[in-house]
Amino acid sequence: MLNGIMMQFFHWYSWEDGCLWNYLKSEAPRLADLGVTAVWLPPACKGTEGEHSRGYDIYDLYDLGEFDQKGSVKTRYGTKDEYLDCIKVLQEHGITAIADIVLNHKGGGDETEKVWVKKVNPENRNEFISDRFEIEAFTKFTFPGRHNQYSDFIWNSQCFSGVDYDAGNKETGIYSIQNEYGDGWEEVIDVEKGNFDYLMCCDIEYRNQAVRDEIKNWGKWYLETAKFNGMRLDAIKHISPRFIIEFIDHMRSLKQDMFVVGEYWAPGDLPLLKRYIEVTEGRMSLFDASLHHNLYAASEQGKDYNMTAIFDGSLVNEIPELAVTLIDNHDTQPLQALEAPVNPWFKALAYALILLREKGYPCVFYPDLYSSTYKDKGKDGNEYEIYMPKCDALEGLLKARKEFAFGYQRDYFDHPNCIGWTREGKEDNDKTGCAVLLSNGEDGFKHMEVGARHAGKTFYDYLGHIQDEVHIDEHGWAEFKTKGGSVSVWVQRQ
Repeated sequence: MLNGIMMQFFHWYSWEDGCLWNYLKSEAPRLADLGVTAVWLPPACKGTEGEHSRGYDIYDLYDLGEFDQKGSVKTRYGTKDEYLDCIKVLQEHGITAIADIVLNHKGGGDETEKVWVKKVNPENRNEFISDRFEIEAFTKFTFPGRHNQYSDFIWNSQCFSGVDYDAGNKETGIYSIQNEYGDGWEEVIDVEKGNFDYLMCCDIEYRNQAVRDEIKNWGKWYLETAKFNGMRLDAIKHISPRFIIEFIDHMRSLKQDMFVVGEYWAPGDLPLLKRYIEVTEGRMSLFDASLHHNLYAASEQGKDYNMTAIFDGSLVNEIPELAVTLIDNHDTQPLQALEAPVNPWFKALAYALILLREKGYPCVFYPDLYSSTYKDKGKDGNEYEIYMPKCDALEGLLKARKEFAFGYQRDYFDHPNCIGWTREGKEDNDKTGCAVLLSNGEDGFKHMEVGARHAGKTFYDYLGHIQDEVHIDEHGWAEFKTKGGSVSVWVQRQ
């Protein structure tokens, strides 16, 4: 992870033509050249909508685009062979593969079963609003298209703790399955909605030993088949921490250096992220949802946002070794469930804050490097066409991280609109080091120290926003400038 960069190479509306794996292969050389060291891949397993599924509505964990199920052989992103080849090509270019793993739920059951349930209050899942009664639920998964290849495990109602659909009466709701594992949900640390174990579809019952064993057997098969380097665990807020610990330990018994990052989305709630880290004993990194919350607020408030507080309440500020910092993802982009996109004008400033500082493991979002256009319905039911422009400065910021952002860091967070920092560089490479200055208001300047080792050198704005050069004095200090609403990265003139 030292000076590494992760990239989420997809978004919610990415390719529906099955070409993503092949496209990513073709882009591997460019990503490596930009300094990307890891790629977060979308879920590779077959979802309930077959080739139209994004992969988060998981159906068959063992189908990586190999079997004719849910109306297609390939997934939205391609075939199994293309997926495996994609990972191999990434690794040949020095890029590790992060597999997106969805273990909270399953959807698209093959058969219905009669199931005893209690209906619960959606806003307080600990409150039953009915007596015990019977419904017809799609809780039986036989995977007829796979014919027991790789696993003959049959999922049934004893494998799930809840469902959201009564097929017999064609009614939706949240139904707690009454089984031998307890009258209610599994224990999770978040008290939102009383208990947020249930999220969607058929919620997996991890109090069932057979289920835990099957998931661990699958994890071994998946790792041996795909040979990925790390895992992004989806929706861990809704999964028993005890099983998450068990699963991570199992996977690391197979691959000791397995990198793991969890999605525990709790914007502005650092204590909850810290609590999860405590409960799981620091086994995994977490996406810094608290920092994203600050970046979004800063992009909305403009010059009224106090930039000296941009890292306040963030995970990277308190537990940097476990913080994966990000600007946006597929859930926060426009028209999605957790919609809170950082405004385009602020993207360059935000990326400078996560790419050019010493703490945190930054993650780049696909549209910010490539742009994207798509259509979908908003929460009001109307259809919108969305254009997500690329961040013009991002390529330069990526290269600046790769070439210059090393060494001792000095912070100058002393003005509400204009902040900066310097990196002194590597001791064995006097061409490294930089000074970064950004403003969310008017044009700014700041007197900053880059270190005596740079005395007498000439620096220029690597991003090209300021045309003047800067000369470092005999003590290693200089006055650096930036444009309003912009960022400048000052590096040595070679």
